Amino acid sequence: MSRSTGTPQAAADARTVRLTIPAKAEYISLVRLALSGLSQTQQLPDDTLGDLKLAVTEACSNSVRHAYTDDGAGSVEIVYELHPDRLIVEVSDNGGGFTVAETEGMNDGALTEGGLGIAIMRELADELELGPGKDGQGSRLRLVKFIPA
Repeated sequence: MSRSTGTPQAAADARTVRLTIPAKAEYISLVRLALSGLSQTQQLPDDTLGDLKLAVTEACSNSVRHAYTDDGAGSVEIVYELHPDRLIVEVSDNGGGFTVAETEGMNDGALTEGGLGIAIMRELADELELGPGKDGQGSRLRLVKFIPA
C-alpha cells in the first residue's frame, strides 16, 4: 500500500519548490543544491539526503541525455514536495520520452548502461513511478523517499 496518496491536508502540509533547468549536464548541480537547501528547512538524515541526491541526479541525467536532440534545446522541470514524513521529487521533460515497457526488464539483474540509472533509482527510492509527461509528451519520473521519524 502506498503511503504517498494525496489528501487535501497532506497537500496543505507540503512545502513545494519548482526548478526548471536547461537540459544540459552542467546545470544538474543546481538540482542537488536545491535539495540541500530544502534539507535546511526540515532535517533529513545524511543517508536519506545522500540517497535522494544520487537518485535525483540520475533522473535529471536521463532527461539531459535522452530527452532532446544533441543541441540541448530543451528544459527539465524538477518539483520537490517536502512533507513531514516524506519527500516527493518529480522530474519531467518534453523530449522524446520512453515507454514503460522499455524499463520493465531493468529490475532483473541484467543491467546495461542505459538501465543502470533507473535500477539505482528503484533501489534508492521507496516508491518510483515512470511514465509519460503532461499531455502524453516527454517523460515524467516521480520518486518518493520516506523520512525516518
